[in-house]
Amino acid sequence: MKEVREIIFLVREEPEGGYVAEAVGVPIVTQADSVEELRGMVRDAVRCHYDENDPERPRLIRLHFVRDEVLAA
Repeated sequence: MKEVREIIFLVREEPEGGYVAEAVGVPIVTQADSVEELRGMVRDAVRCHYDENDPERPRLIRLHFVRDEVLAA
């Protein structure tokens, strides 16, 4: 069975608006104003980073949304 390669992006909402996505273990970072726009930007960034025939090119992209919550002590 062939291994399906995936790349994981940690996505955070910026305080001033918009989203930033950073790949885990790969130097890819992109940003957008909306989640829909971010999906397209992430796909484009992955296509730009990897050659089309690169065996390391991921077949799946996972977006992991990270949210910080601050509580008073």
